[in-house]
Amino acid sequence: MTETAERVAAACPSCSPDVETVHELLKDGGQATVRCTECDHVHKTKIERDTTVQRNVVVSQEGESFTATAEPPADETLAVGEEFVLDTEEAIMTVRITSLELDTGGRVEGATAEDVDTIWTRAVGNVGVNATIHPKDGKRDDTRSVTLQVPGDYEFTVDATDELGGEEFTVEGIYVRDDAVGYNHDKLDHPGDSATAKDVKRLYVRDESTTAWSAW
Repeated sequence: MTETAERVAAACPSCSPDVETVHELLKDGGQATVRCTECDHVHKTKIERDTTVQRNVVVSQEGESFTATAEPPADETLAVGEEFVLDTEEAIMTVRITSLELDTGGRVEGATAEDVDTIWTRAVGNVGVNATIHPKDGKRDDTRSVTLQVPGDYEFTVDATDELGGEEFTVEGIYVRDDAVGYNHDKLDHPGDSATAKDVKRLYVRDESTTAWSAW
């Protein structure tokens, strides 16, 4: 058997008619010729292969977007909220489906890959989380906004104190994204409520590093 030969799974009529074993593909086609690696028996069989389709993937990341391609199985069902690993020229990244555009026009929550023209996604491996920070003395005039750069699976918890990006703060409220799944409410504000960074639309937090903030 050559080192470069393709290997496939198939039942061998000689040694394993009821169980698939590894075979060497000798000749491809409607009825492929294969050799069993267990007993060297050569026979013909039909090789089942998944049919894939190439689809455009639009990735949104930090306010910018770019287009890549993916090749899912044609009969695979895609749905908003699902995540998958996308291999792009820039990097390999985890993305979440935010919308599916059909080849007939219009957008849907779910469809088979064969019926989809463009997969709209958002990068969720590393994300920027918008946070509104107000001073712990309660002066709303000194409220400010920052963007926290964190891994997508970083967890924020209401009433817990965090220290990120030079900021120390206590989380008071979490607004979750429309494409997030597994949450009972759009706003989380009870002690112990938590959400991962990739699901967060905006944090509302209390500054613990100063009593007031000034641009000067």
